Amino acid sequence: MASRRAAEQFILTGRVSVNGVPVKLLGSKVDPEHDKVTVDGKPVRAQKKIYVMLNKPKGCVCSRKDEHDRMTVYELLPKEWTGVQSVGRLDYASEGLLFLTNDGEFALRLTHPRYGVRKRYIITVESKVDEEMLHRFTTGIWHDGEKLKAERAWLVSATKSASVVELELAEGKNREVRRMFESQGLMVRRLLRTQVGKIKLGELKPGRWRALTPPEIKTLISQV
Repeated sequence: MASRRAAEQFILTGRVSVNGVPVKLLGSKVDPEHDKVTVDGKPVRAQKKIYVMLNKPKGCVCSRKDEHDRMTVYELLPKEWTGVQSVGRLDYASEGLLFLTNDGEFALRLTHPRYGVRKRYIITVESKVDEEMLHRFTTGIWHDGEKLKAERAWLVSATKSASVVELELAEGKNREVRRMFESQGLMVRRLLRTQVGKIKLGELKPGRWRALTPPEIKTLISQV
């Protein structure tokens, strides 16, 4: 019905009732399954929680609106899901696993650095990557005043002209993976996120989404 701040004003001014009794104390708890909550006499109900995973294709953004009129990930979802937001972001050129939800607490726990939810990426770069560089990634490098660090890094394949690297990160700093390679003078050709926590992208095709199962949601929450 309203933003959190506006809802607090509803409560303080006595517009909210629980089981017919006005409640003015912020932080009062209710059981949405059994308690009847009204605002100005009109009933309100808990919003149905939505948890989906999407294989974000290259060439779309995670914003609701884009100043350059580029495609957004929300155009791939049902139009009635107006309250759904992406959990973290993948930039325009990046691909792979992206969660979307209308559960703010769930999103916070998957993105806040203190929870350390690990994410895996497969990166193709236009040069040969050696073990020394991978070691620098896991010990940490500085870029634009920030320390960037991978928890794990390993070489999948390499030729003289290109390398495929897999990284596992516990933080989600802006463009962190690309910046790590840029700091070494390497250009990223492709960046694909394959896993968040214990949930893998699997066979989900680019541009497609599916609902997370209750066991998958429980698994993600239990990790944090």
